Amino acid sequence: MAEDIRQRAKLWPKGRLFEDFTVGQKFEHHWGRTVETSDTLLFSTLTLAFNPLYFNRDYARAHGHPDIVVNPQLLFNIVLGLSVEDCSEIGGPFLGVFELTYHRPVYPGTTIRATSETIEARVSGSNPANGIVTWNSAGIDEEGAAVVSFRRSNLVRRRQIEGAQ
Repeated sequence: MAEDIRQRAKLWPKGRLFEDFTVGQKFEHHWGRTVETSDTLLFSTLTLAFNPLYFNRDYARAHGHPDIVVNPQLLFNIVLGLSVEDCSEIGGPFLGVFELTYHRPVYPGTTIRATSETIEARVSGSNPANGIVTWNSAGIDEEGAAVVSFRRSNLVRRRQIEGAQ
């Protein structure tokens, strides 16, 4: 029985190669993620982020917030993670995040969706078997407002190398 399943299985290709990206290409990353109180409490504890805004409701309220604030680093990680399937799932070195901006606080119960736009795609000068792709990504809340945005780049394998046989 198990052998029959393996014989019927089909390889489902994952990720995009350099040639699959074009400047101006937009992605509405699927699913989204509702951030719960337990998410931000656990993340803050595990990363030793001991700002009481992230885990003390009374403190957060005393400082003008309606609830604890979702740890911004968790928010960034969620949005980056949601973008991986469309932008960088095939792998390749992560080259960095630039212009990371948090636009407003997020509170537990908020559902975050992610969007990205390809803003640059060029062949690597030092490694022509790869290209460098850069995206603007954003986390959007239920009202459609940006809560976090950043630019990020990855080295992405090329499908073919010019002049190669």
